[in-house]
Amino acid sequence: MSAAPLAAERAIAQQAVLAASRVCQEVQQRLVAGSTLQKGDKSPVTVADFAAQAIVSHMLAGEFPDLPMVGEEDAAALREPANADLAAQVVSSVQAVLPDLAADEVFAAIDRGTWAGGPTGRHWTLDPIDGTKGFLRLDQYAVALALIEDGEVVLGVLGCPNLPVDAADPDGARGCIFTAVRGQGATSRSLDDATETPVTVSTLSDVTRARFCESVEKAHSNQSHSARVAELLGITAPPFRIDSQCKYAAVARGDAEVYLRLPTRPGYVEKIWDHAAGVAVVTEAGGTVTDVRGEPLDFSLGRTLEANKGVIVTNGRFHDEVVSAVRTVLGV
Repeated sequence: MSAAPLAAERAIAQQAVLAASRVCQEVQQRLVAGSTLQKGDKSPVTVADFAAQAIVSHMLAGEFPDLPMVGEEDAAALREPANADLAAQVVSSVQAVLPDLAADEVFAAIDRGTWAGGPTGRHWTLDPIDGTKGFLRLDQYAVALALIEDGEVVLGVLGCPNLPVDAADPDGARGCIFTAVRGQGATSRSLDDATETPVTVSTLSDVTRARFCESVEKAHSNQSHSARVAELLGITAPPFRIDSQCKYAAVARGDAEVYLRLPTRPGYVEKIWDHAAGVAVVTEAGGTVTDVRGEPLDFSLGRTLEANKGVIVTNGRFHDEVVSAVRTVLGV
């Protein structure tokens, strides 16, 4: 029997996200937990961001050296003498996982993320830490990796190191990895157990009983608009606020039915790494993802979703109703 399509890519993507998730956990515990960070000090998340991108990039290149990557970071700042301490911390964190990697190899791995993307061929896209403020609050953040082929997302792996394995037991075990391949469904596993179980969206069909999922940070989505959308739809349940692409995971496994990311300012353009992995997971779990006009997200235009405006994610049972309400509120 032949292997499933993209089996090799799926395996290394999952391994890379698992390794990056563990490094992020280690950095978070060492540099954030129990510390008294000054307001605005993002150095711990910066260390984790660079280290996660280096690890994922190097592991992917080892198996698929010809596949480029669209990543959020580049190593220019780490090469500046003024940032020598930061660079040393990044290298040390990477070497905890990849002990043979020298500093210049760490920087080169990070710089693989400067690919421009585009409509043809295959490339990875990575957000090494999505949800920086959640990371610093010891709350939710995600390592988000996807494979794009001819402008279409065909594989997504979403590492959520702080997400409860069982949503019904928020104080129980934490750390999940969601994986999806086009046409093969979506699965979830814990960081500590390789056993994968299928995930599917909620079967709720009454939009008035739906639960919204939206950003903790008000700057990430227009929450006043979200409240008006909820009112139009007759939704009365309080929103489920959670950081990062973990919102996609929440919809994929039925913790919520709707996730809105509504534009916060004119001209804002979403980045592909902020959505690609999540889109794969939700879609393969049976949900629907469009922009606020009901158009599919277009990942063929490079590093941004410049053809789209905002994002609407639902369990697919009442997507058109939500889009209609959003369009009414936004006037689009």
